[in-house]
Amino acid sequence: MKKLVYLPVVLLIVVALSLTACGGGGAERLPQESGSAGVAQAAPAQEGPAPVAKGDPTEGQKLFTQTCSACHGPAGEGLPGLGKDITRSEFIAGQSDDALLAFLKVGRDPSDPLNTTGVAMPPKGGNPALDDEDLQHIIAYIRTIHK
Repeated sequence: MKKLVYLPVVLLIVVALSLTACGGGGAERLPQESGSAGVAQAAPAQEGPAPVAKGDPTEGQKLFTQTCSACHGPAGEGLPGLGKDITRSEFIAGQSDDALLAFLKVGRDPSDPLNTTGVAMPPKGGNPALDDEDLQHIIAYIRTIHK
């Protein structure tokens, strides 16, 4: 039982250290959405127009198809028992591009209490060849399909 009490604290520390190590810094933290990406809580989403993504959505679509579509489906609407629908994700809507980049770098373990599929989202979607620029392209594409 003690392990369950300490798990959220340990996860929060790991995420905080990861964000610091990769330059995430700042006061922004990842929000939680049941069954979607993210392991820490964050401030509410900012109001106003969505920020312009740093990447190229056309290139992002190619990379998404090669890596992410295996679990999230070719249109990002999710596949049963695998990846969640990212076209309507409140988690994605509430994240800055930098926060999504930090999340994509670490993924989500099946033991994460927010993982409702029981399937790991590996770092970089299981494609270690993706660099930050590639991930920014994917984020730009995700912004175009998010409703």
